[in-house]
Amino acid sequence: MRAINKYLLKLSKRAETYDKRHLIESFVDIGPLFTLLSNRDNQILFGRRGTGKTHIFAFLADQMNNSGHIALHLDMRTIGSTGGIYSDSSLPLQERATRLLVDTLCAIHDGILTEIIERDNEFDLSTLGPCLDNFADVAAEVIVDGPILLEEKKEASSSTTQGLDSGFQLSPQKVTAQAKMHENSLITEREQTNTKREGRERYRVHFGAVGNELNRLIRELSGKELWIILDEWSEIPLDLQPYLADLLRRTLFPIRGISVKIAAIQQRCCFRIPDDDVGHIGIEVGSDIAPSISLDEFLVFDNDAEQANAFFTKLLYKHIKAISKEDNELASITSENQIIKDIFTQNKAFDEFVIASEGIPRDAINIIGLAAQKALNDKISIPTIRSAARSWYIRSKQQAITSKEKAPELLNWIVDEVIQHRQAKAFLLSVYTK
Repeated sequence: MRAINKYLLKLSKRAETYDKRHLIESFVDIGPLFTLLSNRDNQILFGRRGTGKTHIFAFLADQMNNSGHIALHLDMRTIGSTGGIYSDSSLPLQERATRLLVDTLCAIHDGILTEIIERDNEFDLSTLGPCLDNFADVAAEVIVDGPILLEEKKEASSSTTQGLDSGFQLSPQKVTAQAKMHENSLITEREQTNTKREGRERYRVHFGAVGNELNRLIRELSGKELWIILDEWSEIPLDLQPYLADLLRRTLFPIRGISVKIAAIQQRCCFRIPDDDVGHIGIEVGSDIAPSISLDEFLVFDNDAEQANAFFTKLLYKHIKAISKEDNELASITSENQIIKDIFTQNKAFDEFVIASEGIPRDAINIIGLAAQKALNDKISIPTIRSAARSWYIRSKQQAITSKEKAPELLNWIVDEVIQHRQAKAFLLSVYTK
């Protein structure tokens, strides 16, 4: 097998499997995307699975930390230690939502503390420690629902002692005798009151107290900013998302010096729900948070072929260079154009690869790996790319489609009516929402 094809097979499919150094070296910016994400606005980054949201935010967190700020990259799949409590529909919604809020705040606390300890040359733990302790106290406040019983106990005791004092007095004229009785009484009283709570312990999140403690913490950072990056937002149960969003709106958004970035899949999000008492719960995109950014605007071939080709060229070049630094077999590859020429038989084969990837870097890496496996000692051609894309679709996509009742019917309609009969790449469908 050709050396370049071996490295194509070694490319990892998920950003979290790479070490930090590889993530930084293999990062590819997309137009003005990184510039847009680097401002202090609270933002949502939308993108389908595999479009590189985790990779982008890992690079953003590294850049912010290198600039002296504190950036926390939190994976919402790992928040909390209560297993499936968030998805357990048998538990009250209020309890599930509150536990999620508490676990998220505790993860933020732990992340800040870890950064401060690891960067002790930049931050003073003796100053920031008390602020973090207060933040942890208000973030995980426990109350008991139920009656309060007061138990009062009174105890009294008394004791009496009696005695006789006697003596003699001598003088030349007479002898005098004296005797005196005495009695001592001691009375002791003790009163004790016990308070007994009966009920169920539960967490309570006081938004005002949490916001106040975070504000004090930011002031102690002396001009440094706190960047909170919430990755895999769509993994949060849909009915809990508005409540966590409401926490962000009430506690983090108003504080100058805190920036919140969210990575999510647009079709699997619910940031806001109506509420009769307060109007709505959650955040309103465009009002409470800056307008969202979609990776599809940058990566899909049909949206901007030149930009998509440039991105995937750099993607292959940087990933391969990052894992083959000390390999003399690839020492001749010194430019992005050179690596494309070495991988593909012609430019049209590379175009076919970009089109087949449909703007998803993870799909691109899987397709190019399958193509390298099929090509072996040869360069990758158009038929090889098409065969690899077909194999990847069957492995990764087909099961998800066939598991839904009407999805295969819709897919067949797109293939037969839109692509074959009308020969169109774009079409519109009516979308119904509850």
